[in-house]
Amino acid sequence: MPTSEVTYISELRVKSVHVFSGNEIITDAPLDNQGKAQAFSPTDLLATSLANCMLTIMGIAARTHQFSIDGTRAEVTKTMASDPRRVSAIEVKLFFPKNNYSDKEKKMIENAAHTCPVAYSLHPDIKQDISFNF
Repeated sequence: MPTSEVTYISELRVKSVHVFSGNEIITDAPLDNQGKAQAFSPTDLLATSLANCMLTIMGIAARTHQFSIDGTRAEVTKTMASDPRRVSAIEVKLFFPKNNYSDKEKKMIENAAHTCPVAYSLHPDIKQDISFNF
């Protein structure tokens, strides 16, 4: 079974359907590349996937060790380069709720973030700048 089905709609807009759940994502080209920027661009999703993966793996670690990261949020900034056009850097700022995390929990959280599958899957030339704000 495929992971997703992806259809070009028109006007630089694409619809992706997650086959298992039926959830949909629409992407649009960014303003600086002939688009309307009315939805995530494909490179926005790439950058955002890093934060989603980090939060998921941190959540698994927290659940496993019986503490909570509920309410943790991330701000993601993508930097583009040219020749060829590509993502050159992703900055993820993680903000945790007041929870008096122990040093051991903080270390687990940071390790989980840095070892998530998306972090490992990105090309080594893409700079990953990750900050933890406890």
